This record gives sequence, structure tokens and C-alpha cells, in this order.
Amino acid sequence: MTRELISLSRKELDRLSVVHRVDGRELSQVDAASLMGCSARQVRRWLTRYHEQGEQGLVSRHRGRPGNNRLSNMLREQIIKIIAEQYADFGPTLANEMLAQHHEIAVSIESVRQLMMSTGLWRARSRRTTAVHPLRERRPRRGELVQIDGSPHAWFEDRGPKCTLIVFIDDATSELMALQFWPQETTQAYMSTLRVHLQDHGRPISFYSDRHSIFRPPEAAEEPKPTQFGRVLEALDIEAIHASTPQAKGRVERVNRTLQDRLVKEMRLHGISTLEAANAFLPQFLNRYNQRFAKLPVAAVDAHREVMHDDVELDLMLSFQSERLVSKNLEVRFNNKVYQLDAAKRKRRLNGNKATVCEHYDGRISILVAGELFNYTVYELNQQPNPLENEKTINGRVDKAVQQRKITKPKANHPWKRLPATTGGYRQQA
Repeated sequence: MTRELISLSRKELDRLSVVHRVDGRELSQVDAASLMGCSARQVRRWLTRYHEQGEQGLVSRHRGRPGNNRLSNMLREQIIKIIAEQYADFGPTLANEMLAQHHEIAVSIESVRQLMMSTGLWRARSRRTTAVHPLRERRPRRGELVQIDGSPHAWFEDRGPKCTLIVFIDDATSELMALQFWPQETTQAYMSTLRVHLQDHGRPISFYSDRHSIFRPPEAAEEPKPTQFGRVLEALDIEAIHASTPQAKGRVERVNRTLQDRLVKEMRLHGISTLEAANAFLPQFLNRYNQRFAKLPVAAVDAHREVMHDDVELDLMLSFQSERLVSKNLEVRFNNKVYQLDAAKRKRRLNGNKATVCEHYDGRISILVAGELFNYTVYELNQQPNPLENEKTINGRVDKAVQQRKITKPKANHPWKRLPATTGGYRQQA
């Protein structure tokens, strides 16, 4: 007599045990259904199959059959071909988004992952053991803490030069607040990105940055003064917090890695290779990114505050500022040039005051004295400006000018001497 070997899963073994108890009148069908998490009707089906086929009747009928949601072979081949030709170096998640966005193919991320792994287009990376850092909970409100950083990278791959992406990200929501491409990580780059943040969202409570010299003066300085960026934050009443390690501002560090993958590949698909084109593309990318990855804050109240300065004041504030003294002739010297203020009537009041020279990043110069904006005339350092005169010295200046313009008698051979009195033309030589 030949015995048939039947393999049962753990779930099917539990099912067999319950059916034995129901068949032996130890358990009611309703109690068995509650125990197995199914309906009493399903228990009756199992009992019927058990009486007709024995243990074999309790084996799932789906075993060995393809799933109902299994992709067709034609669709599988189409997906593999598209990914191999256009998205070979994309990860499964980003490749799945591109399939839905550009090819109208809606499948699960896991399906794309399995297809890419089976064809060798993607391989799961082994996780490296990293140092354990204490977990810090997110801030509860949007705008309480904004992490800022610059990410130098080959953003255009081999289509353009390396540059830096300035990133502002909210700690509570992981929302990208402002993005800008710049050739390098400079004070001007952060000033410009800050202005975009102020215009779009308002003033946050605090900024969280690293200890770059843009944000923090050198520790060796005897009397450290705030940096240009730090001065602006003080004027805007924004707290500046500096991280001691890169891991402390891990949220912006992680989003930098994500952008170096997703943003680089999206710009490749759009053929972007210049800073101008990249900055024009960033707003639509930022909106899509936030819709995909931003989280809801714990508290619904937005902590951003209204910007109390107008555009002119912001323009002055977000400039490179230096202090100079106003001379007795109302002169301010800066960068080998002399700026003579147009305020002769207030000479005595302005003499010796401190002037704030605002060097705008577009090349303009503005000069403030006691908070007031003054017009000026510019002279090179070796070009002496006209001195300011009063009623006591003006007569001497006029007398000197008269002496310099003394009338002299023309010489005998002067051309005018050779002009005929009647014709008004030159005399013909014989």
C-alpha cells in the first residue's frame, strides 16, 4: 500500500487541528471560526473537504498557482526594457515614480524592486554599522527649527561644473523650505536663500547650522564679532544654533543624500546643465518633493512670524556691511575710493560719526549714517574731491580762478594775425 506524502504549512496544520476538534464535537463551528479569524461558513467548507478528501482537502487551493495580481509577461518585459534603457542607475522607488509619471505604468514598488533585482539592474546595499547617536524628537511646530546646509556635488554630472546646493529644511515636517544652486558655499548664497525663505514663509524661530565660518566667528578671536550672516539673524530676531557634529543636524544631512540621488537624475532627464536652468527647475521639484515626503507637524500652529521690514530695508540688511568714520569734509573711504556725502548743511552734525557702508552683491554701494541713507559722489583715491567752501573761503577761490584765466596778447605769427580783414580767409602764399 502506497502512502501519499502531504505537506502542510503551519497555518494549514492549525486548520487541521481545529477541524479535528469540530469533527469530534469538542468545539462548535462558531467558536472555531472565532479562533481561526474566519466565518462559520468557511469552517463548514473545511469540514466538508476533510470528510471528502481527508487532510488533502485542507491544503490551500492557491498553492502552486500564479497570483491573481501577478504582472503579465508582456508588462514585465516592458518595465524591464524601459528601466534598462532610461533608468538603469535609479533605485526601485525613484524608478517606480518615473514609470508612473512618464510612462503611465502603475505597479507597486516591490514589483519594480524584484524585477530590477532579478535582471541585475539593482542590488540591495548592505547596511554599514554606524555609531549610535541619541535620538532627538522632532520639534512640534513648523518653523520652530530650520536646518540649513550647503551640499557641494557634481549636480550636473559631466554636463556642467560642480556647484553647491543651499538647502533649508524644516525640522518638524521634513519640508524643503528653500533651495538654491550657487557656484560655491558663500555668505551671499545663504543671504539669497534666506531672502527666499522670508518671502515664502516668514521668520522662523531658529536656524540650525554647522560651525562654518559663514555662521560663526573664529574661536581664536579675542573679541569675536558676529559674522555677516549672524548679524542679519540678530537683526531679524532669529536664534542661531550651531551643531557640534554633522550627525546632530542629521535631517539636513540625510536630505542632501536623497537630493544627490533624486534631483541629479531628474535634472538629467530634463537635460539641465546650467545654474540658471537648475534654479528655474527647483520650484516644481520642491513642490513634488514636499507632496511626497513632507510630514504633518505635531502641532497645527505655524511658528513662523511676519517679516517687519520692507524690501528696501531687507535689501540693506542682506548686504555686506562695514563701518567707517565720516571725515570733517564728509568723506567716507572704502575700497580705495572716496565717497563724499551730499549733506553740506549738516557737516557739523555728521563729522566724526560712524558710517555703515552697505556693499550689495550686485555691486551697488549704500551709505547709512545714524540710520539715514545718504546720496554721495564717488572719487578715486588719487583724485582729490572739490573741497566744501563757505562764505569765508569762497572769495579766495574766485580770485585764484581769475588769475589762472588772465588774458594774454597773441604772438605776431599767430594764425589769426594772417587773416585778411575783408575776406575772412587765409592769405594766399605767392
